[in-house]
Amino acid sequence: MDERQGRFERLIEEHRGILYTVCRSYCADRNEREDLGQEIVAQLWRSFERYDDRYAFSTWMYRVALNVAISYRRRMRRHTEHMLFDDAAIDAAVQQEPQNADDLTALRSFIEELDPLPKALMLLYLEGYPHREIAETLGISESNVGTKINRIKSELRCRFDQQLREDRL
Repeated sequence: MDERQGRFERLIEEHRGILYTVCRSYCADRNEREDLGQEIVAQLWRSFERYDDRYAFSTWMYRVALNVAISYRRRMRRHTEHMLFDDAAIDAAVQQEPQNADDLTALRSFIEELDPLPKALMLLYLEGYPHREIAETLGISESNVGTKINRIKSELRCRFDQQLREDRL
């Protein structure tokens, strides 16, 4: 094994949580998650020589992984179920606690309907990444990250509140 390959394998192992998170967020089916994970690692390897050490590996890895996942999702759209988000992460995203399982289901549904960029943004946000790293990963400004997150959260709150009103009728 050459030095480059060894370094790549160490970095992938060190940041495997990113792979897990992206795959789990973009694929409901276990086999699809494995396929997506393999595609991501293959693309990371193909791109590894262009990785710039001046930046955090995790930021670069997220950018590549999200791009691959979005492309994969587009190709597999007719076969995939829904994106999965951790319940606690969804709660944190809208800063309100759902009262029951139906509320949580509605919230997941609202997040699933987001376009690819807002979905990716929410994934990074829910993972706790700072706005600066989200901006670097998605190629947008840091102030744009904050603005988009607030708009998404506001939209999710409105849709959630509307759903609650409709359910009460």
